[in-house]
Amino acid sequence: MRYLPNTLTFARIALTPLLLLLLLNGTFTGHLAALGLFVAAAFSDYLDGKLARRLKARTRLGQFLDPFADKVLVLGTFGCLAVLLPKHVPWWAVGVIAGRDLLVTALRTWAEAHGRSLRTLPLAKTKTAVQLAFLIGMLLLMVLRRLPGAAGEGARAVLGSSLPLIALLALLALTVATGLWYLYGTWTQTTLDRHDA
Repeated sequence: MRYLPNTLTFARIALTPLLLLLLLNGTFTGHLAALGLFVAAAFSDYLDGKLARRLKARTRLGQFLDPFADKVLVLGTFGCLAVLLPKHVPWWAVGVIAGRDLLVTALRTWAEAHGRSLRTLPLAKTKTAVQLAFLIGMLLLMVLRRLPGAAGEGARAVLGSSLPLIALLALLALTVATGLWYLYGTWTQTTLDRHDA
């Protein structure tokens, strides 16, 4: 049971390429299956963290793999949406998200090289939840727009409006804010260490 959280994380990483292929497939069935896989992957992110705490199975491997799996899933899906829905998810937005992730990864690597750990901010967990919710919403709209009737008309109306882009801009503001907060925290700690030395 102690290995279950890491097993779920590995499964999330392994399923991501299949999810992206289904999404890029362009068919209704492919998009529906991609939505199902994404929801399952998002739930596994919540579940593996909860199990790790309950089973007291937090490991250095798990602490590295869990955020890595999130980045692979989120960035891969954002990249596919930039291909499929460039009006709503422009490439520059994907670049901002990727840049923030690279910054935090570099800060975490630097901290561990100096014998410290970069604690995950509660706001960063909120950021991840918001990103996952946005992606689930966009995938759901892509599925619903192919349906006849009110559901299809509603989804097409939302995709034809500025609502997805507004939601993306709010998400980007939160994403950048967490990156700057990590940077500020690291800089402050470094300054204090130099002062103490």
